[in-house]
Amino acid sequence: MMAQSDLDLKETALKEDLKFYFMNPCEKYRARRQIPWKLALQILKILMVTTQLIFFGLSNQLVVSFKEENTVAFKHLFLKGYSGLDEDDYSCSIYTQQDAYDSIFYVINQYKQLKNISLGTLGYEHDGSGLKICKQQYKKGAMLPSNDTLNIDVSTETECIVLKPQELASKNAELKLNSSFFNLEFYRLIQVEISFKLKGIALQTIHARELPDCYAFQNTITFNNRAHSGKIKIYFDSDTDIQECKDWHILGSVLQKNSQYILVFDGFVILSCLASLILCTRSIVLALRLQKRFVNFFLEKYKRHVCHADRLEFINGWYVLVIISDVMTIIGSILKMEIKAKNLTSYDVCSILLGTSTLFVWVGVIRYLGYFQTYNVLILTMQASLPKVLRFCCCAGMIYLGYTFCGWIVLGPYHEKFEDLNTVAECLFSLVNGDDMFATFAQIQQKSTLVWLFSRLYLYSFISLFIYMILSLFIALITDSYDTIKKYQQSGFPVTDLHEFLKDCGNVCYRKEQASMPSICCCRRRQSDDNLILIN
Repeated sequence: MMAQSDLDLKETALKEDLKFYFMNPCEKYRARRQIPWKLALQILKILMVTTQLIFFGLSNQLVVSFKEENTVAFKHLFLKGYSGLDEDDYSCSIYTQQDAYDSIFYVINQYKQLKNISLGTLGYEHDGSGLKICKQQYKKGAMLPSNDTLNIDVSTETECIVLKPQELASKNAELKLNSSFFNLEFYRLIQVEISFKLKGIALQTIHARELPDCYAFQNTITFNNRAHSGKIKIYFDSDTDIQECKDWHILGSVLQKNSQYILVFDGFVILSCLASLILCTRSIVLALRLQKRFVNFFLEKYKRHVCHADRLEFINGWYVLVIISDVMTIIGSILKMEIKAKNLTSYDVCSILLGTSTLFVWVGVIRYLGYFQTYNVLILTMQASLPKVLRFCCCAGMIYLGYTFCGWIVLGPYHEKFEDLNTVAECLFSLVNGDDMFATFAQIQQKSTLVWLFSRLYLYSFISLFIYMILSLFIALITDSYDTIKKYQQSGFPVTDLHEFLKDCGNVCYRKEQASMPSICCCRRRQSDDNLILIN
């Protein structure tokens, strides 16, 4: 009798704790007057994180625009005859030997006069490096195309020469420029690579009340003659490295005060995320303890184990998402503070962390919308359809990969959208969404009748298969899950052991349930909905 009484008391206490755990914040307040700190903190965090992201995004836009505008300026400065638009994946091309010599010496001359012709805040690097010119070519041989004769050593050799700014300004520069190094044998020339490093300072950030950044531009101009087709492609590549300015003095206190205010705001963001991280971690730990109590009690009273689905009810995936978001926000905010103080320049890493964390924060808002039955349909539909959609995507992906490889190998030489695997995959994905269909059909080159006929069969079959069949089946899977959820909401969800255990706990009451409620807790649910435990 005593053992049975203790078991009943344990069961009553467990049911009370379980019901309280699966309540929404408003119901928890009505039951035990527990203030929804996590809800209030999440709302505050959304506002702060979004504001922080906007400030950093505006600052990052200045950095990106400065890089892009300098790259365009470099192309106009150092590429002779540059039209302003890249021809393809390369900037421009040349077709005669004289054009090749003129383009190479044009780069040298522009580098020599950089300070006199550049509109930007550019300068040479002071560590002794200058303009480095390297030519890669096959070892000597002989070639007579008229007699179909070729005698060449395919092993390559590389020669380099360095022209420093001081040397170019002196009279001895003509000796190097007239040396045998610049006598190019185009039949064995593979490529000529010109590389140089420039320094610059971005002053436009001052107008945004931010401290300026110092930049190092590693520019490389490549004259590519690997094909030996009579066309030399000229590639321009600029790697930008943001560096800390070693010595700067800016008059006026506006910049300093603005930076201090933003650093203080970032500190509050870190504190709010840290508090959210602690609260959510504590909730997960308490949920795991409650799960252990329920599993042990179920095994003690009913002599059987709790199913895996009921165990997962205690793991709140939203808390896990919030914890990941908080960790990323804290790390990103620390990086942002270091960038603001000009101790670090990791803009890309910081933007990825802050952008992803803000995405997770806003996605987490769906959790609170899920407390309303109307909005909860979306969450339950996604949850129910996800396994089927993933299995379906695996099967459809095999067909998609097959079309990708087939289009690349057959249509690649005749269509610019099929030149590499990445471009083919993007093109086919656009076709699935109905984008750019006519242009894909029209741009195929009619140099081979067989390939042209194959392209029609290939494109028509892909579009018909994926749009009319696979995409329709994909939508049908989601629609079927939606219909199932709607049916469950009308006739009741499948009852599990956990639901059955909580069915008769509706009479469990709390002393403070009838107390007055704040205005935020006006979202009372119907009593008939209390047995629906599908919250996680």
